[in-house]
Amino acid sequence: MILKVPLQIVRGFVMGAADVVPGVSGGTVALVFGIYTDLVAAVHQGAVALGRFVRLDVKGGMAELRRVDWLFLLPLLAGVGLAVVTLAHLIETLLEEQPVRMSAVFFGLVLASIVVAWGYVRRRDARTLAVLVVVAAVTFALLGLRSGPVADPSLGYVFLAGAVAICAMILPGISGSFLLLMLGVYDSILGAVTDRDLAVAAVFALGCVVGLALFSSLLDWALKHHHDLVMGGLIGLMVGSLRVLWPWPDGTGSTSIGAPDGDWPAVVVLGVVAVAVVLLVARLAGTRDARRSAKKALSR
Repeated sequence: MILKVPLQIVRGFVMGAADVVPGVSGGTVALVFGIYTDLVAAVHQGAVALGRFVRLDVKGGMAELRRVDWLFLLPLLAGVGLAVVTLAHLIETLLEEQPVRMSAVFFGLVLASIVVAWGYVRRRDARTLAVLVVVAAVTFALLGLRSGPVADPSLGYVFLAGAVAICAMILPGISGSFLLLMLGVYDSILGAVTDRDLAVAAVFALGCVVGLALFSSLLDWALKHHHDLVMGGLIGLMVGSLRVLWPWPDGTGSTSIGAPDGDWPAVVVLGVVAVAVVLLVARLAGTRDARRSAKKALSR
């Protein structure tokens, strides 16, 4: 119990580090740590509370807020924020100076995460496999598209971009920054933050809140009623996202797959190490969860 908060901050820190990287999602890390379902449920509970407040039901909203597992959520969010503040510049520099090797590390992380996520599928039937394959193919194709920058986007479009991009927060394999690139508003949003354009920033933030509230509710319901199909779709997202993490793209800024270059042995080693680290972390997380479940069963 004493270590619960520090460990949760560490998990959030790793999630935040992943969110900084285009092509990698904090949701993938949550899956590896075995907290993905709890994360979706906590965000959904917050969305329910928000809905109460929107309907001016303050008493009901406060009651829903008390049901949120704040001991789970707040340290996680603190870790995410800490990672974004402390690692954004470092990771950006490494991506510029060592793009191939960094891509190899992230490719290995996601590849191993696919293996871990597959372990969460209870019934590996034809329907689940079909969903996985279709989602992977669609994601692979869509990530090959890049929209040009949208000049002076309307506030309505900014709102929509926020609502769509925030879904990446709880979707493994999809990067919010990459979605903004696809929608053509990445530069506009960064510019609004840098220039302190409060109108654009506020509309974008509102879109994020609405999008997260709606999508988390849908995802929470889907995980409870169609767990294996949803997991198949999430795994498909991660498989398709490997396109943008391939270490050797065919041209700078391209998502086309190219051939390995002369530095491939070191790159492969980094990828293998990343795979090993993820599998080890997942194993430790699984052992911890098993012990926790056993303690709960004995206490009944």
